[in-house]
Amino acid sequence: MRALLIANRDDGDPGFVGHRFRHHGYAFDECHREDPASWPALDGHDLVLLLGSEWSVYWPQVADSVRAEAALIVDAQRRGVPMLGICYGNQSMAHALGGTVERAREPEIGWFDIVTDDPLHIPEGKWLQWHYDVVTVPPGAEELARSAVGPQAWRIGRSFATQFHPEATEAMLARWTAESGDALAAVGTTPAELMAATRENVVDSRPRAEDLVDWFVAEFTA
Repeated sequence: MRALLIANRDDGDPGFVGHRFRHHGYAFDECHREDPASWPALDGHDLVLLLGSEWSVYWPQVADSVRAEAALIVDAQRRGVPMLGICYGNQSMAHALGGTVERAREPEIGWFDIVTDDPLHIPEGKWLQWHYDVVTVPPGAEELARSAVGPQAWRIGRSFATQFHPEATEAMLARWTAESGDALAAVGTTPAELMAATRENVVDSRPRAEDLVDWFVAEFTA
């Protein structure tokens, strides 16, 4: 089975989520947001996985790429191709399908608990967050989880999105924190503190991420 992986050129690691999709038999065609003209056709793909990004969908300097990603999302939704969006991928899906994206009143960076309406499939516990924006879910979507800042998970048709990062691994956070000292200081933490929290929490977040993908495959791709 083939899946389109939409990511930025320097951050295309799908982490725990990608590992679990591969366990289910998916192989990824990696597509970079910086070069949408090179993306393969949606034809022949069974899944779209949209990863996070440092971008915001309302940045004028990335408007062409945002439009290309939105067009892909709308086409996949129309065709019934399952989609999973994570963080910026969630924001891109909300933007494309009629929701909104705006600057959050406060960033969420670190490991946070969420409030879930479906703890069997979207488990409670700490999930990695790293975002400055917040969505409103598209018309017709069902919000499934939230934090004090805004929606954390939602579904519509064969599409599902999370604001949190179920894919986050220790290696991934080591890359993210390496050049983010100022950003982390602004929210009252340090790279060392966030890495310590990551080493503590990935022990539990990995099996919960795997359970989330297992549910997605059973619920959205059947």
